[in-house]
Amino acid sequence: MAKGIITGTRGKRLIGGALFFMLGGTTAAALSGVRQPQQPSVVIARAAEIPAPAGDRIQLTPASLRQAYSNGLIDQPIKTILNVPAKMQYGDFRWDDQGVPNGPTWIRVDLKSQVLSVFRAGHEIGTAVILYGADSVPTPTGKFPILAKLKDHRSATYDAPMPYTLRLTADGVSIHASDVRWGYATHGCIGVPVAFAAKLFSAASVGDHVLIIS
Repeated sequence: MAKGIITGTRGKRLIGGALFFMLGGTTAAALSGVRQPQQPSVVIARAAEIPAPAGDRIQLTPASLRQAYSNGLIDQPIKTILNVPAKMQYGDFRWDDQGVPNGPTWIRVDLKSQVLSVFRAGHEIGTAVILYGADSVPTPTGKFPILAKLKDHRSATYDAPMPYTLRLTADGVSIHASDVRWGYATHGCIGVPVAFAAKLFSAASVGDHVLIIS
C-alpha cells in the first residue's frame, strides 16, 4: 500500500510517549491532519536511530496498567517501556532489546499518536514514528495476527516496493518499510522507517498479534 500526501501534522515522543496514557501528565503530541493520497513514490532508506539515554527503561505502575486496560489501550501486560526523552521526528526510531529475555512478541500501533511499539516478554524493545492511511483509505483498527512475512514484496495494486512486509489482512493491509516523512500517508498500510522495518521483520513471527488503536 504505497504512500500519498499528508498535510498539517507534526510528531514527537516525550518520555514514555508510545504509551503516554500511562505516565501521569506526560503526553505525546497527536499527529493529525487532512490527508490527500497521491501517486506512489519510491521507498528511500532514510532514518535516524535515537541513542539510548541514561536510565533507558521506565517501569510501569500497576495503577497505570489498570487504567490502560480499562480504556482499551492495551490488551496484554507491559512491564517496561523505552525512555525516549528527546523529540522523535519523522524517520526517527529507537531499538534496544539488550537484556530483554525471550518471550512472546506483539506490536502496538497508535494511529492518533502516530507511533508503533514492539514488545517482547512484556518489555518495549522498539518504537518508531509511522505513516498510516489517508482518509479515503483508512488503516483498520483492531487486533490482527501477522499472516505472512515477505522480505522483498512489491504491491501489485500500486506497483510500489513494500520491503519487510508483515501482512495483517487478506486484502493486503501490512506493516512495511516506507519513506517516513512529513506530508506523507499510505493507502491503508502502516509505514515504518526502513532500518526499523528490518529489525521488526527479524523480531516478529507469523502468528504474532498486532493491536491497532486510534
